[in-house]
Amino acid sequence: MKKTILSTSLLAVFAISSCKTNESPELKNYWPKAGVTYEIFVQSFYDSDGDGIGDFNGVTQNLDYIKELGANAIWLMPIMPSPTYHKYDVTDYKAVHPDYGTMEDFKTLLKEAHQRDIKIVIDMIINHTSNQHPWFLASKEGRDNPYRDYYVWAQKDTIADYLNKKVVTLDSDNIQQWHDPGMGEDYYYGFFWGGMPDLNFDNPKVREEIYEIGRFWLEEVGVDGFRLDAAKHIFPDDRPLDNHAFWKEFRAEMEKIKPDVYLVGEVYDKKEIVAPYLPGLPALFNFDFHYTLLDAFKTEDGMLLAKKQKEIIDFYEGITSDFIDATISSNHDQPRLLNELGSDPQKQKQAIAIMMTMPGAPYIYYGEEIGMKGLKPDEYIREPFLWDVKEKDQGRATWIEPRYSTDKEVVPLAIQKKDPKSFFNHYKTLIHLRSMYPALALGSLELPDSQFPEPVMAYFRTFRNQEIFVVHNMGSEEVEIQIPEGFDKVIFGLGDGVNVSGKLSLKPNSSRVYLKD
Repeated sequence: MKKTILSTSLLAVFAISSCKTNESPELKNYWPKAGVTYEIFVQSFYDSDGDGIGDFNGVTQNLDYIKELGANAIWLMPIMPSPTYHKYDVTDYKAVHPDYGTMEDFKTLLKEAHQRDIKIVIDMIINHTSNQHPWFLASKEGRDNPYRDYYVWAQKDTIADYLNKKVVTLDSDNIQQWHDPGMGEDYYYGFFWGGMPDLNFDNPKVREEIYEIGRFWLEEVGVDGFRLDAAKHIFPDDRPLDNHAFWKEFRAEMEKIKPDVYLVGEVYDKKEIVAPYLPGLPALFNFDFHYTLLDAFKTEDGMLLAKKQKEIIDFYEGITSDFIDATISSNHDQPRLLNELGSDPQKQKQAIAIMMTMPGAPYIYYGEEIGMKGLKPDEYIREPFLWDVKEKDQGRATWIEPRYSTDKEVVPLAIQKKDPKSFFNHYKTLIHLRSMYPALALGSLELPDSQFPEPVMAYFRTFRNQEIFVVHNMGSEEVEIQIPEGFDKVIFGLGDGVNVSGKLSLKPNSSRVYLKD
């Protein structure tokens, strides 16, 4: 009787060490279609000059770390001048925030990243500016000012029904969207907040300004693409066709400048609303993936996410085959993944095992790979990265006193690197595994015909002649399943399990990835 006992530590060490042998598959870069992007809040990442604030030079100094982790690209949250810590309200679209360094520092970061085959994507916030932006300050001077029409203004009596109306949407809990600048009868529109007045994209001059800003960053600076904030809100929600048309125009203008420009959009909604944006924004964040993943853990409904992901991919294919499904397990707007999963490290490890073996182009939020924690308000989801124990940490930012990602709660990276069972080595193993097997990166998603116990998520990934079978026990009890015929080689395992003659007994929150011989 054939009996194999498979444990986390042995399989993790195997997966890492096998990357170094001549017999192992080659590590490949599948970005943008299916590569891994690492999201960074510069302010909290690495402080290179001791002023308490992370900076471009700090990111540059840690590019080898990002490369070691296995990421193919970096998304930098807003880097332009702004009056707020988060910088989503821009005052100058052709500059960088002085807290982060100089434009030369940023260009050095770009050069060093590109030498390591790491792409750089920056946040582009064009739905709105800061209310301190020169355009808006000029627009306040009067109805005849040439910048007045850069924004959406209305007289008080024409919007009386909206002034005290509470507005709550999926991506904004703003209670009022028309704002009084204190200058008379005219109000301006700001979907998210009074400090962020919306630009008027019915004005062709505004669109030309935006295209020129895109040209500046792509051509003069040299970034690889943009993450487009609040992409659904260029025009009001009752004008979706205008939104779709704008992004097609934007994409065409950017591709004139850089044919291979990468554009990923934030359209925070269900798939039916998201999909029509694909012709203009070839990559879109899959928020359904994040929330369905969490629901699957809560309900112990194993196939919930696999079915949802299959449904989304098939739906998108009906719109266009030219799309990138940007999957996320967390980001700067949601509570940290570990908090969402009840601070259960095994569940977080399984969550990333699921994301890295599913179709898509995964995004990793900085610090998730060391088990950082965080809850709302947002600044506490964006706390400083822990590089080393506090007394040795030369790069830890101090701009905020952390509530959640403290030395008592999070093991710093320097210590995790030495522990084969750490979050860091787990993430590194899975990212490298994805890069080693084309079926995990580029393969189709197929669901099994046979029934499995309810807590089990099972699926096949197939690319050309490579077939992989993935199984996760998302429940709180041990399960037994029949492994499909021919899938005898285990290439990754999480948790404990016993394989007896093709039958796998899998412990709670344990996973296996099989390669067909």
